[in-house]
Amino acid sequence: MNSNLGKILKRFTPYYKDYIPHFIFAVIGMILASSGTAASAYLVKPLLDKIFIAKDENMLYLLPYAIIAVYALKESGRYMQAYFTEYIGQDIIRRFRDRLLKNILSLDIAFFHKYRTGELISRNTNDVERIRLVVSNIIPEFFREIFTIMGLVAVVVYQSSELAFYSLIIMPMAVYPLGILAKKMKKISRMSQEKISDLTARLSEIFNNIEIIKANNASEFEHRLFEEDNKKYFKLNMKSVKITQLVSPLMETLGSIGVAVVIIVGGKEVIEGGMSVGSFFSFLTALFMLYTPIKRISGLYNRMQDAVAASERIFFLLDQKAKIKSGKLKLPQNITTINYKDVVLKYGNKVALGGITFEAKKGEFIAFVGDSGGGKTSLVNLLVRFFDPNAGKITINGINLKDFDIRDLREHIAIVTQRVYIVHDSVAANISYGKNVDKDRVIDALKKANAYDFIESMPDGIETKLDEFGTNLSGGQRQRIAIARAIYKNPEILILDEATSALDSKSEEKISQAIENIIKDKITFVIAHRLSTIKKADKIIVLKHGKIKDIGSDIELEKRSEEYRKLKGLST
Repeated sequence: MNSNLGKILKRFTPYYKDYIPHFIFAVIGMILASSGTAASAYLVKPLLDKIFIAKDENMLYLLPYAIIAVYALKESGRYMQAYFTEYIGQDIIRRFRDRLLKNILSLDIAFFHKYRTGELISRNTNDVERIRLVVSNIIPEFFREIFTIMGLVAVVVYQSSELAFYSLIIMPMAVYPLGILAKKMKKISRMSQEKISDLTARLSEIFNNIEIIKANNASEFEHRLFEEDNKKYFKLNMKSVKITQLVSPLMETLGSIGVAVVIIVGGKEVIEGGMSVGSFFSFLTALFMLYTPIKRISGLYNRMQDAVAASERIFFLLDQKAKIKSGKLKLPQNITTINYKDVVLKYGNKVALGGITFEAKKGEFIAFVGDSGGGKTSLVNLLVRFFDPNAGKITINGINLKDFDIRDLREHIAIVTQRVYIVHDSVAANISYGKNVDKDRVIDALKKANAYDFIESMPDGIETKLDEFGTNLSGGQRQRIAIARAIYKNPEILILDEATSALDSKSEEKISQAIENIIKDKITFVIAHRLSTIKKADKIIVLKHGKIKDIGSDIELEKRSEEYRKLKGLST
C-alpha cells in the first residue's frame, strides 16, 4: 500500500473503534470463507486418490458430505463478512457525510463564493460514495483475499514445496507493472472526479436558472456545453476501464507461465512416481484458485486509487477551518447602540469600504442608498459577521462585535433580502424556519406582514406545502413570507436588503406599513434603490465608492446633497 492510502486509512481509524464487535464477526467470516476455499482445494486429493484411483467406497459416501460442509462453511463466512463490513462501511460513511456537511456549514461566506454549489454537492455525494466502496467493499475484500491466499499457499506448499517454488516465483514479476497502472489510475480518477463535479455544477446552474434559460432560448446552448463536459467525462471513464481491464490479462498471462512450469515439473514427478495424482491435482487446483485472489487484489489496488483521489478531495474540505472566529460573550439584553468606527473592508485588492463611521441607536430606522457597488450590502454583511473588517471596528453597546458569540449575535438579527429562501415544506415551517413551530405566532407574523389573506385562501392554510423555491407563490408573496419570517424571529436588529423590490406599489405600501409597526423598538437597517420606501427613515446614509458622502433625513439631503438628489432623479 502506498503512503497516501496509509494516510487515508489512518484518518478513518477514530471511526473504527466504535465497531469492534462488528469487526470480530467480519474477521471470523473472512477466516471461514478463506478456510473453506483452501479446504475445497485440498479435498481434490482424497477425491482422486481415494475414490477414483483407490476405489474406496466408504470415502465415496463420506466425501460429498465433507464437500457440502466445506461450502456451507465458506458461504456462511462470506455472508457474515459481507453483512458486517457493509454495516461498518455504510454507518461510517453516514457519519462521515454528516460531519462533512457540518464542517462546510461552519465555514465563512467567502468559502462559498470560492466553490461552486454543484462542486460541493458532488464532493458530498459522488466522492463520499467512492470512499464508501473502499470502506464497505474494497478493504474487506482485500483482507479476505489475503486470508484466502494464505490458506491456498499453505495447501500448495503442503502438497509440494518444490512445485510451490516454481509456481510462486512468478508473482513478484507482476508488482512493477501493477504499480505503474496504479499511479495512472489515481491520476485519471482525480480528473474524473473533477469532471463529475463540473457536470453536477452545470446541472445545478441549469435547474436554478431555468426561467432565464428558456426566456433567452438558450436550452440548446446549455445542452451543448453539458454535452461537451459529458463527453470528456466519458473519455476519462474509458481510460479508467482500459487500465482496470489490463490487470486481468497481465495476471492471466503471468499465471499461465507459472501453470506451464508446474505441469512440466509436476507431470514429470507423477510419471516417475514421486507424487500421487491426487496430490498433483490438489496442488494444481489450489494454484489455479490462488491466481484468482491475487488477480482480485491487483484489481482492488487499482480501484483503491480512485478512492484515494476522492478521499484527498474530501479531507481537503474537512480540514478547512473558518477564518472568522467566534467570541464568547452573549449579547446584552437591551441593544442600545451600534457603532461603526473607521471601518475598512477589502475583497482581495478591491476596497469595498474605505473608512466608514456612523452610529445607530435603538428605535432608529437607518437607510443606506447609493449606486450599485457603493458598499451598502458590505456594511450589513459586516454586522452579521459574514466578513470581518480589515481595519477599524464595529461595536454593540461599546463592546467589539468580535467578542460576541456568532450564533448568539445572529439570533438577534433578522435579514430580509431580494432572494427569498423557500423550503419545500409547510407555510408554518417556512415562517418558523430553524425554530419550533408556534401556530399562533405564525398567524400573527403573517398578519403583520400582510400575508395572512393569501395564505388563508390556500387549500390547507398555514399547513399548505410550498414548492421548491416557492414556485407556487408570486414574487411579492415570497417577499411577504420572508418578512413574516423576520417578524416571527422577533430580532433586536432588522436588516431589509431590497425587501420591497419585488412588490407592486399597493403591496409595497402594505409592507411599508407593516415595517413601521415592527421597527419601533429595534435598530433597523434598510438597503434601498426605490427611495420612496425610505422617506420616513431617521437617517439616510449616502454611499459612493465605499465612502459616506452624506448623512441626514430625506428633507435635509434633498436640500444639501447633490448625490442624493441625483439618486432621486431631482438633479438638474
